[in-house]
Amino acid sequence: MNFFEHQDRARQNTQKLIGLFSLSIAVMIVAIYIATLFLFRMAPRIWWHSGLFLYVAGITIIAIALGSLYKIAYLREGGSIIAQELGGRLLLPETADEQGRQLLNIVEEMAIASGISVPEVYLLDRETSINAFAAGFTPNDAVIGVTRGSLQHLNRDELQGVIGHEFSHILNGDMRLNLRLVGLLHGILFIYLTGELLWRLRAGSREDKGLPLWAFGLALMAIGGIGLFCGRLIKAAVSRQREFLADASAVQFTRNPNGLTGVFQKLQHMDSRLISPSAEAASHMFFGNALNPSFWEDMLSTHPPLAERIRRVGGVNVSNLPPIRDRTRSQESLAMGFAGGANATPEQVVNQVGTVAPEHFAHAQALLSQLPESLRLAVRQQESAMAIAFALALDTENIEVQERQIAWLREVQPGDLVEKTLELSSEIRQLDPSIRLPLVDLTVPALRQNSAKECQRLCKCVHGLVKVSGNLSLWDFVLQLILWHRLQPCINPTSSTTVEFTTIEQIWPDSILILSALARVGHSEPDAMAYAFRSGVFRLPKAGEQEKPDTPVPCNFSDIKKSIERLQLASPKLKQAIIDACAHTVLLDNKVTPKEADLLRAIAMTLDCPIPPFLNSQRGVLKQK
Repeated sequence: MNFFEHQDRARQNTQKLIGLFSLSIAVMIVAIYIATLFLFRMAPRIWWHSGLFLYVAGITIIAIALGSLYKIAYLREGGSIIAQELGGRLLLPETADEQGRQLLNIVEEMAIASGISVPEVYLLDRETSINAFAAGFTPNDAVIGVTRGSLQHLNRDELQGVIGHEFSHILNGDMRLNLRLVGLLHGILFIYLTGELLWRLRAGSREDKGLPLWAFGLALMAIGGIGLFCGRLIKAAVSRQREFLADASAVQFTRNPNGLTGVFQKLQHMDSRLISPSAEAASHMFFGNALNPSFWEDMLSTHPPLAERIRRVGGVNVSNLPPIRDRTRSQESLAMGFAGGANATPEQVVNQVGTVAPEHFAHAQALLSQLPESLRLAVRQQESAMAIAFALALDTENIEVQERQIAWLREVQPGDLVEKTLELSSEIRQLDPSIRLPLVDLTVPALRQNSAKECQRLCKCVHGLVKVSGNLSLWDFVLQLILWHRLQPCINPTSSTTVEFTTIEQIWPDSILILSALARVGHSEPDAMAYAFRSGVFRLPKAGEQEKPDTPVPCNFSDIKKSIERLQLASPKLKQAIIDACAHTVLLDNKVTPKEADLLRAIAMTLDCPIPPFLNSQRGVLKQK
């Protein structure tokens, strides 16, 4: 399965999950109805009372729904809430020790290689066991949490395997499913807590009439407990298979099964359990079993046995490893074709979405090692990261324009920040332009430490710098688009990304506009431009049934942004079709220019369909047309 099929499977699993929980709730309703009959002393004379049953069903459903919605709303701010509940603290470069900096480096490497935003990293200082988790609703708001014990007991290869496992959860759509599991289980827990409240309120009463309510409270506790047991069975069944997939993906990412095998072997002799009281609710998110062993462990464990995980990972032949995304062709050939060692195809681009090939991982490591130390430090510091964002918006070709931009910047920002911008701008100019995109992503964790208003002000300031230049270039648009998208978890943490469009008819004009933009960026000759445009249009579903222009439609950056915002709400299958059409437009001539690569990757990033870097196997830079 490719990235989009995994996303679609995650949506289907969510629907199945809701169905199974609905069945559990139906059983609970019947049990509460029977308990209510005894409370009102109606049984055994009357076993069916439609009015009472509807009343009980309505109250139960409302109670569970409120409990679930409350928890899901609480979690809307993303994975950082889960990390903080588990006792995690944000790992900042200036406060990180050598082990912490190594962890940050691995996370940055994996993020650049996969094309996603660099996740915030939380360290669970009080947890001495070996464990980790990923949490969030989308790759754009994901966080990674790692226990202190993992840093103390794992070497770099092993830690890299663990992080690769968590990135698989980020890329495969598991995180959203995991958070919904937390919400649904909390709704059932609400029934148990209601029963406990009734029991505590009436247990101390000496009045005989209090006995039925006291007994009813115990009944609710028992029914809620059974419901939680069923819910945990469902949670375990859903989670185990996803863990096998994440293990396999981690090996695929790193080409090093020894890393994960080493972790599993250490877990056989060491601990993976957490002491945090919140570990129960988040147990299915962890790399290893986070809970104490119980009588029902074989049934309720959210993780497969370690021996089985070792067997599956150890049995992988990395010299001829078939990709998780597409079993019909080797990952090696895909990666090399995508990297430019051979002509890349649109199908290879689509199959590389949401995955990491060894070549991309090596590229990310090389990129980070080649960055000047001053820039490596700057991307991780709050103020310097802002200066990098401003520096990337400066005109590097026209000194007069840049002077106007700097003069405007001095009016709206502190002088020391302006000087830092100038200093970093001179360093960035020395770098290959292909590094600009990953440089933006490297600044994201630091930029997100700003408040929502400060993030908004940053985006407006970058827009102001571009406006002062009087000439909106493609890079200016890409920079603003990516910053706007990457900072959404900070600016609007409760924004919805639910699917609204499931048919191509709903987004046909938007798709046409995006393909027009790509065709115009890649070609200056009208015939070639029109040919590239049509090659993409005919890849869209039901293209033969739609009214379509023969040449690219007029478009401006404002319209492109609006269309991308609508395409964000498309289903995974539609997004796959759109990315496929975009790839056919760009790769018509079997080449990718830097401008095409920037725009294509920016569109894909904004749709949460990350495309790894385009590489050249010889030089590590993009092909030039």
